[in-house]
Amino acid sequence: MKRLLYLIVLSGSIFSCTPKEEAIDYTKMTDEERLKAATEIAQSTIMVDGHVDLPYRMKVGGFTLQREVLDVSVRTPDGNFDYPRSKEGGLDAPFMSIYIPAGNQKTPGASKALADSLILMTERLAETFPDKFAMAYSPADIETNFSKGLISLPMGMENGAGIEDDLANVAYFHNRGIRYITLTHGTDNLIGDASYDTTGTHQGLSEFGEKVVAEMNRVGIMVDLSHVSDNTFKDALAISKVPVIASHSSVRKFTPGFERNMSDELIQAMAKNGGVMMINFGGSFIDSAYAAGSTKVREHLVNYMAENNLSSGDSAYRAYAAEYNAANNPFPTVQRVADHIDHVKKLVGIDYVGLGSDFDGVGDSLPTGLKDVSMYPNLIAELLKRGYSREDIEKICYKNIFRVWKAVEDFAAGSK
Repeated sequence: MKRLLYLIVLSGSIFSCTPKEEAIDYTKMTDEERLKAATEIAQSTIMVDGHVDLPYRMKVGGFTLQREVLDVSVRTPDGNFDYPRSKEGGLDAPFMSIYIPAGNQKTPGASKALADSLILMTERLAETFPDKFAMAYSPADIETNFSKGLISLPMGMENGAGIEDDLANVAYFHNRGIRYITLTHGTDNLIGDASYDTTGTHQGLSEFGEKVVAEMNRVGIMVDLSHVSDNTFKDALAISKVPVIASHSSVRKFTPGFERNMSDELIQAMAKNGGVMMINFGGSFIDSAYAAGSTKVREHLVNYMAENNLSSGDSAYRAYAAEYNAANNPFPTVQRVADHIDHVKKLVGIDYVGLGSDFDGVGDSLPTGLKDVSMYPNLIAELLKRGYSREDIEKICYKNIFRVWKAVEDFAAGSK
């Protein structure tokens, strides 16, 4: 059905001389009507998510060609991503996070080896289920896969430590299919300083990091500035000749003191660069009240187990925990995610914001209404309620990140 809708829209845009549709005032719809419209938009529009941590989840879960442990081609009882739920939510191109834990940096060669294994695992997913998944190395690949009804698997490497100390590995990972690299992760690395680290090893990008950014521009890998310190962010912007991205970051205004998110100054600088900021859905990323609320709930439940000599698997505990969680829900809602998108739109415009959920990477902290990939229509419905147009939604879902990606491709093509 999604392929049919895509072809209908495509043929209409080619052969019709009249506007595709008259403007629809989604704000005047009932909530039920608006959710139906949002679901239709999600199903008929390419949707890219800048960051989904499925590869590492597969590593932990034991994905094999024999599908003995984790099989995301069918609905899974846990996690945030699988094929059925992705289809329900309209997700077409989740960037597979090739995640390198900061601890790997301590052992030379370990980061590159892990990156290689996670890339291979992602490729095997597409090979094992070719009727459901396909690799994607460009916006054109995603468009082709979308027309076939396949879920694309583009890849981004989270933590530039995978490059090790060899600049040649930038081109190596481009050849392996990596299309963005998050320069740092939890601690400073050879490339630059990380937002979670207070060491300030390089006071921004290192000399090696400057060469890495230039080489990423040259070969056609998007520079991802999620996880970096403010100084690293500014240094990278000064060096990059093309737009950059933040694959899974949110607005610092709503989380004061949380440097992992982006300040208004950085958002404005990224927009001036032509880049795109992809909003993270994690509770700690979208609402500073979440951390305190979740800690309070967790401590209460731990004490309850101890006082009543129960374990987390006991039915009596599970019943109490469900009731207590419902009455003391610490989770933000889908509306809070929309607040972050709103802020970016009002600050710099609709052309600089996208989706970067961090599904399968932020545990159980996800907001009510956005617990897994089937629930994107809830966010779209909220944006429609706030007056966003279908064109706005399309920019958020894919047009903005495609613009950046194509600019990076064009620059690389001109550098050869």
